[in-house]
Amino acid sequence: MSAAHRKPRQRSLTGPTARTAATLALASAATATALDGAAHAEPRLTPSQVKAKVDQLYQEAEKATEKYNGAKEKADKAEKKLGSLRDEAARRTDRLNTQREALGSAAAAQYRTGALDPAVQLVLSSDPARYLDNAALADRLGTRQASAVGRVQRELRQIDQLRSEADGRLAELRERQGELKKQKKTVTGKLAEAKRLLDQLPAAERVGAGAGDSGAADRASRSDSSREVPSGALPKAPDSRTAAAISYAYSALGSPYVWGATGPNAFDCSGLTQAAYRSAGISLPRTTYSQINAGPRIPRSQLQPGDLVFFYSGISHVGLYIGNGKMIHAPNPSAPVRIAPIDEMPFAGATRVA
Repeated sequence: MSAAHRKPRQRSLTGPTARTAATLALASAATATALDGAAHAEPRLTPSQVKAKVDQLYQEAEKATEKYNGAKEKADKAEKKLGSLRDEAARRTDRLNTQREALGSAAAAQYRTGALDPAVQLVLSSDPARYLDNAALADRLGTRQASAVGRVQRELRQIDQLRSEADGRLAELRERQGELKKQKKTVTGKLAEAKRLLDQLPAAERVGAGAGDSGAADRASRSDSSREVPSGALPKAPDSRTAAAISYAYSALGSPYVWGATGPNAFDCSGLTQAAYRSAGISLPRTTYSQINAGPRIPRSQLQPGDLVFFYSGISHVGLYIGNGKMIHAPNPSAPVRIAPIDEMPFAGATRVA
C-alpha cells in the first residue's frame, strides 16, 4: 500500500492535555443536562393553583358532559325511530307478499281456463242466460283484481318511502354516535388531566384542592343535611310534586358523581335534577341547557324550594334549590351529591318546573 493511502496514526492524549479534555467534556455534558432539564421540567404548582386548574378542568368536562348527554338523547330517539320504521317496513312487506301471492293465484287460474273470445263463448254456451250472468261476475272479478294490483303498487311506494326515511335516520344515528364518541373523549381527557394534577400533591393538600375522601364528603354532606333540616323535616314546598322532588334529592345525598349518570345510585348534575322530578311524575329534558327552558324563568330574589338553579355562562351546571340560599347538587367527580350555597358558582338563572 502506498504512503498516500495510509491512514494517519491517532495520537493518544496523555498527561495535562488528557485531563483538560476530560474536564471540558464533563462540563459540556453537565451543561447540556441542565439545559435539557430546564427545557422539560414543569414548574411546580401551589395547591391553590392546582385547585384553580382542576376547577377549570371540571367545568370544561361538565360542558362536554352536557353535550354528551344531549347527543345521547338524540341518538336514542333516532335509534328508536329507526327501529319503528324498520318494523313498519317489515309488516308492509309481509302484507305485500300476501297480496302478490293472491294475484299470482288469480293469474294462474286465468291461464288454466284459457282466454276464449267472449262472443265465441256465448255461441258455444248451452245456456246463454247463465253465460251472461257469469260474464258479469267475471267483469266484477277483473275490477277487483285491478284494485288489488293498485294496492300492491301503493304498498311498494310506501315501503320505498319507509326505507328511504330509515336510511336518513340511520345516517343521523351514525352522526350522533360520532358526536358521542367525540364528547366522551373530551370528558375523559379533562378528568384524567385533573387527576394527574391532583396526584402530584401530597394527600393533605389534595383534599383542599378538590380531591377529598368521598366517605368524609358523604358524612359531611349528610351532617349538613341534618343541620339544614331539623328533626328530619324537609323544606316547605309549594306543592306535593315539588315536595317529592326535594325529598328525592335529599335521599340522594352522598351518592357519587358519575358523568352521564341519571341514578338511582350515581348522578351527574342534570341527571340528579331529572331523576328528582321524574320521581314526582314530571319529565324534564336531559341537559342543563334544555332544563333551563322547562318552565318560566324566576328572578333570584323570588327563588323558592324546588326551583332549578343554573350556573356559568354556558348553562353547564344545575342544582335543586332548597331555600336559605342553598341547593342540592352533584358537583363533580371529586365530591358526592351534597348541599352547597348557590353563591359558590357564577349564577346564570333559575326555572320553576312545577
